[in-house]
Amino acid sequence: MKKNTSCKLKKSFRLKIWKIGVWILLALAPAMKGKSQESRLFKLNIRGVYDAKVSLTPYEDGRYNQAIQEIPGVKGSAEINVPGKYLPGQFLLRMDYRQKSEDQPYPAEFVFFMNREDLVLGINPLAVRPDSIDFGSDQENPAYFFFQQKNNQRRQQLALLEQLLAGYDSRNGKFFKAVTEEFEKRRAEYNQWISDQEKQYGNLFISSTFSFQKVPVTRWDLPEEARMTEQAVHYFDEIDLNDPLILRTQEFNDFVTAYMRMFGMKATSEQLRDSLFTYAGALACEKAASGHPKVYGWMVDYFYKGYETYNIASGIKMLEKHIQNPHCLTAKKQEIIRRLEGMEKLTVGTEAPSFEAEMVNNMQVRFQGLSNEKTYGLLIFYNSECSHCAELLETIKKWYDKPENKAWFDVISVGVDDDRELWKKFHLTQNYPWTDVWAPGGINSRVATEYYILATPVMFLVDSDKKILLMPESVEQIQEFLNMD
Repeated sequence: MKKNTSCKLKKSFRLKIWKIGVWILLALAPAMKGKSQESRLFKLNIRGVYDAKVSLTPYEDGRYNQAIQEIPGVKGSAEINVPGKYLPGQFLLRMDYRQKSEDQPYPAEFVFFMNREDLVLGINPLAVRPDSIDFGSDQENPAYFFFQQKNNQRRQQLALLEQLLAGYDSRNGKFFKAVTEEFEKRRAEYNQWISDQEKQYGNLFISSTFSFQKVPVTRWDLPEEARMTEQAVHYFDEIDLNDPLILRTQEFNDFVTAYMRMFGMKATSEQLRDSLFTYAGALACEKAASGHPKVYGWMVDYFYKGYETYNIASGIKMLEKHIQNPHCLTAKKQEIIRRLEGMEKLTVGTEAPSFEAEMVNNMQVRFQGLSNEKTYGLLIFYNSECSHCAELLETIKKWYDKPENKAWFDVISVGVDDDRELWKKFHLTQNYPWTDVWAPGGINSRVATEYYILATPVMFLVDSDKKILLMPESVEQIQEFLNMD
């Protein structure tokens, strides 16, 4: 009896120890995760030039945005500490080099990958090619460029068959069937080779980029339009949308952009474009919804930015159900909510809100309606650093110079720059023949909030009662409205 009791006590003790161990691991998990966020050293050894200004920029949020560090006058070598939050990741190395001290700087760029280890690169800015770069003990970049080289060789024959099938006009003959079967055979072999490469280099960050090269199933027996639709439906089938590391690669952004290009090629009118882009976004976001929350959120943000750029209201409305999904980690949630609210509240037939703004001499003005002698008012919200805004304002200026337009219209332009001095500098160079004011607070000002301004330019055409008649995107749309009226 004592022996059995002793065994039970030992088993019970072991179980408690195991449980304590599990809880210790759970408690240490944040600390262990934090350790992986430590910075790593990037060292650059430059040869073949007099000197260079060196900068290193991480890829994030779909672009190379702000450099981690910029070092002028590098001769020989330079070191940069890369914060752990960017690792693993893709980076842009820029070298503005001089061959001689009296030369003007000339740019050279190189894109590379860095994992959670220190990296030493030996490079000659005059010959920025993978085969001329010393990667030291690094595994990531040599493996990536080796894969790219082999991939181009294997993809070539598949591409030739693809071109033949796409242009072949008789789809019922034996030859077409034979080529289709050969294409499918080679496609399966090619995709399997990529899967094998993913396994072989599975411990490397760059393996996350391989799947973007896979070729989805293609229904060659279908007409071209139906075939493209089928391709779109299966476009993301080979991509691991549960892997958040793909967001750190430019290839994922390029992959989604190529997806949108498929739909853009079919858009023969603005109305059809809006419809196709909305459909494309719906397909992609539904696919991403079953993946990692960060990937899902990135996809929603990607399409929101596109829909804002092209002012596609149907697309923004489509995103509503996704931002309500707690699984979606979108950075644009509040912007999308504001945009949706604006679409509901600030529509044709509603009253344009009154607002206060500042003139260049600091005088406060309040928009409460049109001048008594005017029939229409045009409100233009812009940012002085927005090139599209500048083009639109210049077009409006030429249009407004015509006596028949000036006689009927009040025009008020509202700068929503965050920096008043930038707006003032722009204002003083333009000499607009209308009232040009600044909204204190810029894009976060009260007027921008009440008019739901998230991107610029935005225009509102109103009548003498401040009722919104139109939210035009161009002078042509204003003119069309007036002709209809």
